[in-house]
Amino acid sequence: MSIAIAIDGPAGAGKSTIAKAAARSLGFIYVDTGAMYRSIGLFVLRNGVAPDDRENVVPLLKVLKLSLARNDKGEQLVLIGDEDVSGLIRTEQVSMAASKVSAIPEVREYLLGVQRDMAKTENVIMDGRDIGTVVLPDAKVKIFLTASAEIRAKRRFDELAAKGETVSYDDVLRDVKERDFNDMNRPIAPLKPAEDSILVDTSELSLEESIRLLINTIKEKI
Repeated sequence: MSIAIAIDGPAGAGKSTIAKAAARSLGFIYVDTGAMYRSIGLFVLRNGVAPDDRENVVPLLKVLKLSLARNDKGEQLVLIGDEDVSGLIRTEQVSMAASKVSAIPEVREYLLGVQRDMAKTENVIMDGRDIGTVVLPDAKVKIFLTASAEIRAKRRFDELAAKGETVSYDDVLRDVKERDFNDMNRPIAPLKPAEDSILVDTSELSLEESIRLLINTIKEKI
């Protein structure tokens, strides 16, 4: 029987990086659901549609060919058609688009079946905003991974600066807070800890310490 680990938390908490490392250590498959929403956001933007325009976003789902693949290193790739968009979905513009399309019920329904099917056949660590509350409510372990908005903004600012992008910390912090508000107040599957989730706050931890804490937390429960 497969084991599912659900990791939820706000934008910039390091879920993807930490969960990916934990999955590698534990021999689980890592599933980045946020990348799926980002890819839909990118597809919507490319088609000249506003991400919160439900009337025009929904028809695009019928022509979107979204799939997951893995490279030689076992890393998850997201494909639109035959195009690997994994490196194109990490901009602030796509991040905000992902937040908006994720509030559309049909978008969430589009991805829900795909995500649940993965957990039925493989041991997975899946991260997102509503994994423990909606996608995998029966997950063996549920973790809510978080950090203060200021810490998350600083991490994101450093990441973008390292890529050579010209951004200001204040702008990044504003985007983080706006994303938090959107995610926590959307009518469909808002961001919140599952009642039986374990809170893991990485505000004062290094990346290595955060990974170690997550792995140990999971091991204690499985």
